[in-house]
Amino acid sequence: MTDFRTTLYERYVSDFKASVLLAGQALRSYWRWCDGRVFPLIADVPRDSRVLEIGCGPGYLLEYLRSKGFSRVEGIDISAEQVALAVERGCDARVADVFDELSRHDATLSLILAFDVVEHFSKEENLRLFAAIRRALRPDGIVVLQTPNGGALFGGQIIYGDLTHMTIFNPNSLSQLLRRTGFTAITFRESAPVAKNLVGLARMIIWSAARSVANIIRIAETGAGQAVWTQNQLCRARRLD
Repeated sequence: MTDFRTTLYERYVSDFKASVLLAGQALRSYWRWCDGRVFPLIADVPRDSRVLEIGCGPGYLLEYLRSKGFSRVEGIDISAEQVALAVERGCDARVADVFDELSRHDATLSLILAFDVVEHFSKEENLRLFAAIRRALRPDGIVVLQTPNGGALFGGQIIYGDLTHMTIFNPNSLSQLLRRTGFTAITFRESAPVAKNLVGLARMIIWSAARSVANIIRIAETGAGQAVWTQNQLCRARRLD
């Protein structure tokens, strides 16, 4: 990667992410959200499976996976600053180019996670990326993604909130990409609030009401509603053989 993203990634934490780093109660709150939204997507993966997170950032998800019993978890990121933070957390993380890393694996990984990653690649790069992910996965392997939702109520705040964002998907276009690169059993879920406390419960209730109104408007316009309204979308897919 030799375009403008290289310059931005050199100080991705210092210039952009420092104010949103999680610690203490905020990090524990994120893990409780993971319990409700992420863990159901990976609960059937054996705990001794080989797992790779691409774009691991400061290691929040790596540490969460370890807390759930996954014993062979590693992460890569292009940002040396982020990897340094992950290593400080005791995570197995290193600086690596995703294409170089995936080329080292030939049907050896059971699970690949890519949270807030694929939006940083062009359409052409994503075709290469998902083909490489498929080759790296075992025949029964799965990929789990989180990426901004182009069909969200307030998606623009995420889509245009980072200069390194290149391609935005909704469930239809992401499904198109996954099918074309050899994936099946594609499912989507909202990256919605969870009832981790009273505030979380209130947010869930308000969100449920808001998405109901949005669907009424959508049905009035097009005759059909939609399932995913959150600004981020979660997706799971299985390698097709």
